[in-house]
Amino acid sequence: MRHGLLVPVFLLIWVQVELCGFVQCQPPKVVNIAAVFTHNSVIGSSAKTGIEAAIDDINNDQSILKGIRLNLIMRDSNCSVFAGAVQVFQVLEQEVVAIIGPQSSSIARMISFIASGLQVPIVSFAATDPTLSSLQFPYFLRMTQSDLYQMAAIADLIDYYEWKEFISIYVDDDNGRNGMSYLEEKLSEKLKTVYKWPLPVKANSSVISGVLEKTKSFGTRVYVVHVNPDSGLEIFSIAKRLQMMTRDYVWLTTDWLSASLDSSLHMNHSTLNMLQGVVGLRQHVLDFEQKKAILLRKRNMIKEGLVSSCMNNYGFYAYDTVWVVARAIDELLKQNSTITFTFGKAQNSKQGSVLQLGKLKTFDDGPLLLEKLKQINFTGLTGKVQFDSFRNRVNNAYDVINIDQEAVKIIGYWSGHSGFSVIPPEKLNSETKSTSEMDHKLLNASWPGEEIVKPRGWVAATNNRPLRIGIPNRATYVEFVTEDHETHEIRGYCIDVFNALLRFLPYDVPHRFIPFGDGKSNPSYDELVRMVAEDVFDAAIGDITIITNRTRNADFTQPYAANGLVIVIPNRNSNSGAWVFLKPFTADMWGITAAFFIVIGLVIWILEHRINDDFRGPPRRQFITMILFSFSTLFKTNQEDTISTLGRMVMMVWLFLLMVITSSYTASLTSILTIQQLSSPITGMDSLITSNQPIGYQVGSFVGSYLTNSLNIPKSRLVVLKGPDDYAEKLSLGPTHGGVAAVVDELPYVNLFLSEWKDFGIVGEMITKNGWGFVFKKGSPLAIDVSTEILRLSESGDLEKIRDKWFCKDGCEAGRHVSDPYQLHLDSFWGLFFLCGSVTLTALIIFLLKTVRQFVRYKKKQRDLLSQYSSATSSTRCAQAVYSFFNFIDEKEEAIKKIFKQYEDPQSMTV
Repeated sequence: MRHGLLVPVFLLIWVQVELCGFVQCQPPKVVNIAAVFTHNSVIGSSAKTGIEAAIDDINNDQSILKGIRLNLIMRDSNCSVFAGAVQVFQVLEQEVVAIIGPQSSSIARMISFIASGLQVPIVSFAATDPTLSSLQFPYFLRMTQSDLYQMAAIADLIDYYEWKEFISIYVDDDNGRNGMSYLEEKLSEKLKTVYKWPLPVKANSSVISGVLEKTKSFGTRVYVVHVNPDSGLEIFSIAKRLQMMTRDYVWLTTDWLSASLDSSLHMNHSTLNMLQGVVGLRQHVLDFEQKKAILLRKRNMIKEGLVSSCMNNYGFYAYDTVWVVARAIDELLKQNSTITFTFGKAQNSKQGSVLQLGKLKTFDDGPLLLEKLKQINFTGLTGKVQFDSFRNRVNNAYDVINIDQEAVKIIGYWSGHSGFSVIPPEKLNSETKSTSEMDHKLLNASWPGEEIVKPRGWVAATNNRPLRIGIPNRATYVEFVTEDHETHEIRGYCIDVFNALLRFLPYDVPHRFIPFGDGKSNPSYDELVRMVAEDVFDAAIGDITIITNRTRNADFTQPYAANGLVIVIPNRNSNSGAWVFLKPFTADMWGITAAFFIVIGLVIWILEHRINDDFRGPPRRQFITMILFSFSTLFKTNQEDTISTLGRMVMMVWLFLLMVITSSYTASLTSILTIQQLSSPITGMDSLITSNQPIGYQVGSFVGSYLTNSLNIPKSRLVVLKGPDDYAEKLSLGPTHGGVAAVVDELPYVNLFLSEWKDFGIVGEMITKNGWGFVFKKGSPLAIDVSTEILRLSESGDLEKIRDKWFCKDGCEAGRHVSDPYQLHLDSFWGLFFLCGSVTLTALIIFLLKTVRQFVRYKKKQRDLLSQYSSATSSTRCAQAVYSFFNFIDEKEEAIKKIFKQYEDPQSMTV
């Protein structure tokens, strides 16, 4: 009985299953897909051609979908988020299984909410906004290349050319803002400054012109333009009019420019000439035969007047997008032969309310189709087609293009895997690693103004915005830098150095000096450096010491003046020691005095030798007499008397000189040995720290903080001093009378102080060794160039000449160390030495003239009497004459006179 009832039941079930198989579960003959984009845009017009070509190729290809026709429903979003959303609602009512597009990231963001709710995948060929994430929009897939990669390519381009600043100009929408934010993030560790200038979505020429005019006031000359291809060329047209397409400017663009250029039917020469030197990106597309066939089809449509633009790479991405959807549908139908939609499934909220969305249906097989899309893996016109875990296209690559000589040239390629190369990515991947590493570069680019040398990418300043240079308005030591209160002229040693550097720079630096301080007291140099860091000044020029705390806030050039801290105290005397007797004279005084002793002895010997028996005898005796004679006069014990008139004249002057020198020496030595002078207990850095006596330093200087923080000297010991007059007063008073025991200051100031005040000197070694430098903002390329010119100025000797001009008008000397004030210098006695030397030289000349005259007379007499016996040559006679002259001088005066008498009375001569 039971078995009899089961048979009809099974028969009924079997009939229902068979009916389902033949009626309801039959594969569909038509599958609807939608394409929503802006038809009359640069990207949309190419995409339309690519989509239509793909639909034709798929429907004519028997290897895919196998008789199922792919029906395309196209809608025009008209660049409007609202219109795009309305169009999406309309196509969703027609049971589409996938949406191709949109090209706008803003529209994609809006319709992704709708499509995700209805389980309809969206595959976009042009939405590049990197924030369209798979977590927020699980049914959104990106067939084009995300701006994550495009901005990485731009970042690598900026880094490749070593630019440190850039100005971004972008459309103020989701795509523009998010793309530029990612670019800034990629370069955050390498760049110093990014100036961002957004444009309204539909900016007119006056708005664009205003933005570009503002950017000209900055020193940066590297521009990154990320706008829409439909209106981007107007930016360059305005830039050309504003003379911003000249040398020193750099223009980098994202792929919108290549899309615009590739779409133009007839790119005129003026447009390409306007874009001279622009470097941009183009999405890389393989060169397949199928691509050429599509381009031929496009050309035929142009000839027939059906379209008015060429096809850019976005058209090929749209072509591959349709094939991706078709392949996924094919795989879906192989696994599940039906495509079903259900009313109301996604319209019920969690609270149980029902959303009235008209005829919208949920695509039941949407999750399965999404999985098939994620598994797609084939090679299309645009290269390898595959999605990563975030549903973004993998294997991203770009062409690097350059507009040169009215042509678009490829100067290299960029890939997310290999970076820059002159080899196309698809070939580079097959090369060996060593070859790849060798090809990570670009070909030489041409730049605006037809420059072939890479622009610096910045200018120091312009005439409209000159460099703002802060200078310390000093009240003391004004020789270094200050403002003249009457003429308001900025002058000084530091200013002359800076102006000399500007003459060597290969570019102009318009600038204006801005005094910092009231001129009544020295300003704080730490505050001046801080103002440069805070962009109040662009630079600071002056006697600014390079120290660690300041380099954290700003960049310094190479030192242009050596510097260091030294200790100044009153001159003091050490009145003990084995060699104290040498202290009354300086070394040069001792040297010239000793030389005169020898010269006077030699001259007296010459003058007395012929007439004074005390100066005759064996050579050894004569030499000793000559050496000891002048020294014995010092003690009035000389045994030899001077007979000649000339000798007595020399001795008179010499004895007068000795009297002055000996009396001065005695007085100085007595003072050194007996007079107690004021002295400082500070002899160097160690005693400076351990002493408890007050120490002075210059107002506005870093010395106070250095003594406190680095040497741990209590602030209570430090006394702020205004300048050199204050130094002299406080040092002279000493610590017991309200003064200071020492002053610590920088060496250039101390040298200038000691050149005017002789009663003070440097003690100990230099505490620190640093220098003065010019200050610029962090990362300023001008600091590097100025540093280079400082080295060149130093090597040429011009830096030393500038220093001599200001501080060595009467001759330069190194910093004077502490010495005895009672020490006698040659400067005090050079008049006496000159008088003594003049008289001695005069006496010697008179003697020589007299002797030569006598010798000539002697030789004449001799020649007259003995000429008949002479047969020697002229050379022999010359040698004999010289020899005879020295013999003549060595003879006594009486003997010579006797010979003259014999020559006058020939009868007395024996034959």
